[in-house]
Amino acid sequence: MDPGAARARPQESRLTTLDLTPAPGAAPLRRMVTAQTGAEIQAMLRNGEQLLLTMIIPVLLLVGLSVAPIIDVGGGSRIDFMAPGVLALAVMSTAFTGQAIATGFERRYGVLKRLGATPLSRTGLMLAKTLAVIAVEVIQVTVICGVALALGWRPAGSPLAVLLLVVLGTAAFSGLGLLMAGTLRAEATLAAANLVYLVLLACGGIAFPLTRFPESVRPVLESLPISALSGGLRAVLSEGAGPPLAALAVLAAWAAVSLFLTSRTFRWE
Repeated sequence: MDPGAARARPQESRLTTLDLTPAPGAAPLRRMVTAQTGAEIQAMLRNGEQLLLTMIIPVLLLVGLSVAPIIDVGGGSRIDFMAPGVLALAVMSTAFTGQAIATGFERRYGVLKRLGATPLSRTGLMLAKTLAVIAVEVIQVTVICGVALALGWRPAGSPLAVLLLVVLGTAAFSGLGLLMAGTLRAEATLAAANLVYLVLLACGGIAFPLTRFPESVRPVLESLPISALSGGLRAVLSEGAGPPLAALAVLAAWAAVSLFLTSRTFRWE
């Protein structure tokens, strides 16, 4: 018998031994959030009402209010005023209105209850939903900017300042939407989210300058997240200003407070 072959057999036996020891445990948070983000993006893109709210309405407002002499924006062209405001509206419609309604009905139909039985935490769910919103916003911004450029818009300013405004605005509206969806019934969330959408559309500096409102209510309107986002984007993109610190501070405050409250009060069912 070959001594070399005899020595090889134990080594081959060790190499072919399978380790069938159970290894239970949750997947890493990053992997869970990535999987949930993909599911959220697919759900948003398949929903016709969501697409109407997030894509069609902002584009129609941009074209209609920029071409037709319906509103008086003071000095400057209407497209320079409307394009930043519609970008802010797109962020609000996706991060707040659409997300609040979708999450509210997910609670009603037991989707969140099933997610609550998984290792995915409330923080992980909020992070996944926010990342999904950002992915959809990339599509929105691309479409809206393309239409605005075709209408003669020539933006200025720092892209980094715009990105910071959009990220903070997304965080603020996402926190508010999840706070509403996690505490109210689905029907109440549907009514409240649509009402807030209409009120902020009219009073948030999107279609009408805040200077048209009485001075007594102007400070309140300027402290709203939609006013800070639309005003900040307009200052950067239309006026070429630097990072608007006041608008960034307002959005950061809304984001911190709303996300903190959501992490404390969000209910799975």
